[in-house]
Amino acid sequence: MILNYVVGGALFIWLAYSLYTQITHRENLRESLEQMRESLDKKGWTGIVLVLVLMLFNWGFEARKWQVLVKPLERVSFIRAFSAILSGVSVSINTPNRIGEYGGRVLYLQDENKLKAIAATIVGSFSQLIVTVIFGLIGLFYYIHSLAPRGGSRWLAPDFWGNIVLAAIIVICSLTILLYFRLQIILSVFKRVKFLHKFTKYVQVIGNYKSAELRYLLLLSALRYMVFSAQYLILLDALGMEFLWWQGFLLNSVIYLVMAVVPTIAIAELGVRGKVSIFFLGLLSSNDVAILAATGGIWLVNLVLPALAGTVLLLGVKFIKEK
Repeated sequence: MILNYVVGGALFIWLAYSLYTQITHRENLRESLEQMRESLDKKGWTGIVLVLVLMLFNWGFEARKWQVLVKPLERVSFIRAFSAILSGVSVSINTPNRIGEYGGRVLYLQDENKLKAIAATIVGSFSQLIVTVIFGLIGLFYYIHSLAPRGGSRWLAPDFWGNIVLAAIIVICSLTILLYFRLQIILSVFKRVKFLHKFTKYVQVIGNYKSAELRYLLLLSALRYMVFSAQYLILLDALGMEFLWWQGFLLNSVIYLVMAVVPTIAIAELGVRGKVSIFFLGLLSSNDVAILAATGGIWLVNLVLPALAGTVLLLGVKFIKEK
């Protein structure tokens, strides 16, 4: 935990300084700030309110997913599921790639189901990752063939290596989707491998999901993806960045793909996301200030505010229940 704070803090400071240097050396810095101010005065606050409302839908879809995932173990109301999601965000704030969400969520379940629910939560993350990769592939294809710089030899051209990356991701994505709809394969591995056999009872739940339920989870994941993508684009527009919505969506999907595969913790995530966002969205606009402000705003709305709410909810959770 201490190492996370040290490494994460150092990474954040380095990224923050890099972003500060990059922005302050922009020739159009003053114009960008003025553009942001005028945009906020005209329409920005409406957009910010809409982003806040969509935050409820964002985590609401995730809460519904959690309901479906733990249904084979126990019935959970939507309100309880929503509380579990927010508590998971709170616990995950200082864990790599927010894996601590699992620990926060299972606190709302019966003791005998807590460890079993970890496997269920992983299935939910599996569905969200598939959606992220699919949209990311579409965005990456557009970036490579329309926006990536070209030059040099054929072997070093971005489109050559980009196509190799695309092919590799397509193969990985196809195998992931196949495994997602054949979760029994994972269960059979636990049953057959000797040192994993004793953990079979904790992953047994993944064999209970029907294909229709798995498709429903993918639908919920896709709806959630659309919501938090819309949040970012709305905030960019509110802050005065001028862009075509479909281009913004495609490049934003590449940003989410990169963030899904880059290991980081919440304290450093803002800096990493800022650098990646400026790299891709900077192809559409020179207003780096708006891009960085929107990135920070979404980080606050979708992570920090729910984490604060989750912290309050955790005060009412009994960590050790009397038998």
